[in-house]
Amino acid sequence: MAATKSERLELRLTGEQKSEIEQAAALSGRSVTDFSVTVLVREAEEVIRVERELHVSQESWDAFNAILDSPAKPVSGLADLLRRPSVFAE
Repeated sequence: MAATKSERLELRLTGEQKSEIEQAAALSGRSVTDFSVTVLVREAEEVIRVERELHVSQESWDAFNAILDSPAKPVSGLADLLRRPSVFAE
C-alpha cells in the first residue's frame, strides 16, 4: 500500500531551471512531481549517508592500522576465562 502524500514542498526556480526539469521529466516519461521527488529523495539519502560515515584523518587512519598490525598482547586472566564453561550452555 502506497503512503498517502499529504505534504507539500514549494520551490522558487528560474525559468531556465523549470524548463530543464520539465524537459528531463518528459524525456523520462514521468510527471514533473514524480521526477523531482525521485531526484530530491535520492540526493537527500546520499547526503545523509555521507554524513553518517566515519571520517578520520590520514594520520588517525595510519595510527589505527599500526595498532592492528602490532603483535597481540596477552590479557591477564583471558585464557582462564575462555576455559570456563559458557553461561549460555545448557
